[in-house]
Amino acid sequence: MNDTFLKACRGEKTEYTPVWFMRQAGRYLPEYQAVRSKLTFLELCKKPELCTEVTLQPIDIFGFDAAILFSDILIAMEAMGMELEFHEGRGPVFPDPVRSQAAVDRLIVPDPDETMPFVMETIKLLRKELKVPLIGFSGAPFTLATYLIEGGSSKVFLETKKMAFQEPEMYHALLQKITECTSLYLQAQARAGAQALQIFDSWAGIWAPHDYARFALPYVQSIIADLRKMTDVPIIYFANNGSTLINHTKTAGADVLGLDWRINIGEAAKMVGDHAVQGNLDPVALFLPQKELEQQIKTIIDDAQDAKGHIFNLGHGILPQTDPDKARIAVEAVHRFSAR
Repeated sequence: MNDTFLKACRGEKTEYTPVWFMRQAGRYLPEYQAVRSKLTFLELCKKPELCTEVTLQPIDIFGFDAAILFSDILIAMEAMGMELEFHEGRGPVFPDPVRSQAAVDRLIVPDPDETMPFVMETIKLLRKELKVPLIGFSGAPFTLATYLIEGGSSKVFLETKKMAFQEPEMYHALLQKITECTSLYLQAQARAGAQALQIFDSWAGIWAPHDYARFALPYVQSIIADLRKMTDVPIIYFANNGSTLINHTKTAGADVLGLDWRINIGEAAKMVGDHAVQGNLDPVALFLPQKELEQQIKTIIDDAQDAKGHIFNLGHGILPQTDPDKARIAVEAVHRFSAR
């Protein structure tokens, strides 16, 4: 087992900087498209053998130092009783959004082993195949709540903020239920064999810092506190567009803080103190000519040299239009420039 990624998460010395990419198993890969063409996205997420195959693809092709479970953050919301659809061009849609106390009351807190057994089976299959660590994941409660309240993606999150500001009791009741579901879901992934866990807070950055501290952070802290009671696997918290939130996110309890590209990683490392950092190449930098791409990668590695630990990653998911060869170039460059 190549455990370089796990060592970096724990802040231990490594022979080189480990690298993986968010959405590394996905639409930019012809091999993934070949699998995906035979069924819908939601169907794919529920077939352990196929999820295992697409999770392994980028490891086999590019030599990433960690694998991330192929799934979707909204799978757990479907298990709570929400009707979930995926539309080409629109992404995830919840046709009946949660905007009343009655809708909150209807949500269930499911047993993850009973309602999402395909996820646990995928983890078990992957552990038999992988020679690098496996990352399990979930959405953060606030980010998950935005999809339920808005009915899908949003640019301004009007309905979500209105509920938080105008009906805080209903908002917090919803977040509490989602938190309980997410906590149980991540615990089940750890029991199934996930060797690290990442919590994606994709929309955390829409909040002013003081509102983030009220409406998002406490629920992440609660989940991580629950996890600490039953597992010692490294926990990564990624608050997208969260450069202004670092003084808060570093209190979440995670071992590693994921960073987007909107902050210098060296400056962030100083701010986060006793945490490893993950990131933080702009995904569109993969469209640069090779020399310029390699220079950006080298700069990030150099800037992160004083961090407690560094896992190289993109500042968000790899884009579907990316040339797969650029992923290969990036992985090779990270390993070459960081070799100790």
